[in-house]
Amino acid sequence: MLDRDIAILILRVVGLLFIGHGAQKLFGWFGGQGLAGTAQWLGSLGLQPARFWAVVAGLAELLGGIGLALGLFTPIAAAAIIAVMLMAIIRVHWANGLWVSKGGMEYPLVNILVSAFIGLTGAGRYALDTALNITYPMPQTFWVALAVGVVGVIIGLVSGQWVARPQARAA
Repeated sequence: MLDRDIAILILRVVGLLFIGHGAQKLFGWFGGQGLAGTAQWLGSLGLQPARFWAVVAGLAELLGGIGLALGLFTPIAAAAIIAVMLMAIIRVHWANGLWVSKGGMEYPLVNILVSAFIGLTGAGRYALDTALNITYPMPQTFWVALAVGVVGVIIGLVSGQWVARPQARAA
């Protein structure tokens, strides 16, 4: 029978994918657009200031991915991934429905569910949290980190309304 801790370790591999996504956004690695391209894209989605949100998204994916993959600061890493995926669903995928074949939210939703499972259960025995004897009040740490992430998503969603836009001059 498969050990619970090995099963969690297998699920934590999703963190490696997020390391790649973060590196795409921040550095242009793995075919990504880099910070300038990511900022331009996020600006087109209404996130302002776009460069700030590009850095936030890239760091959340990169550091959240590292945390999930290594089992380090696990509830915080999981919440960071969930926040980024929540924003992706709201700003990009929601209008396309559920299925990824039509640009829908299926893939980010699966990432949210995997991250929530890891955030609520912990990283397991084969994790740096365990090796370094880092403990958290659970599930409270996850819920607080998730609340902070959701507040960040809300700020991102309304941020475009706060940025001063140039006024057209009367002719």
